[in-house]
Amino acid sequence: MCAGLGVFNDLVSATILAYDKRKNKLVCLMNKERLAAFTDAVLAIIMTILVLELEKPKQISWAGLWDLRANFFAYTVSFFWIGLMWATEHTHWQKVKKISESTVYASLLMLFLSSFFPYTTSLVASNFNNSTAQALYGIVILAVTFSNLAISKTLKTANPGISFGWLYDVSNRSVFIDVAIKVIGLVLSVTIFPMAMMYAIFLGMVVLTTDGIIENR
Repeated sequence: MCAGLGVFNDLVSATILAYDKRKNKLVCLMNKERLAAFTDAVLAIIMTILVLELEKPKQISWAGLWDLRANFFAYTVSFFWIGLMWATEHTHWQKVKKISESTVYASLLMLFLSSFFPYTTSLVASNFNNSTAQALYGIVILAVTFSNLAISKTLKTANPGISFGWLYDVSNRSVFIDVAIKVIGLVLSVTIFPMAMMYAIFLGMVVLTTDGIIENR
């Protein structure tokens, strides 16, 4: 039914049947574990490519490595930002029983935008004081953030019984503060302080992590 002449065992592991009231028929939905595995694989590749984009020191010495401190900072922020996003998703997806077609498309959009991380990280690492490089990095971060909000909304719609806010179980206050910090950082980057974007993203991570620890106590 779902895959025409597909093998039944593959069909069961890959999809689930659900009734679509709008189409008035049974439709096939991807299993959430399959989407999660695909997301894991793509994000793992992106995080691996990040380190490959790091510049080599002109001279192998502590002074040479210190000259690349902006590169290491940009790499560290990008790696842990993606890692925090992945951890947040997996922690809160445990409550999800099913996903919708909209969830799949929103996830594909998130992964597409995330695939720009190695490129934008490399740009900002090599041009840390450049407002255009910082702004482009910030735009990608904000775009991925809003795509995650879209994923959370599709999951809430597909699972009416769960109490998700704007971003899973993360408090709306924390999400608002995080987005506000990023927007302020972007504005400052394109106006008076180019490096503000990277520092804003780092500060946003600290806020989300701290709020999460406090709420889980």
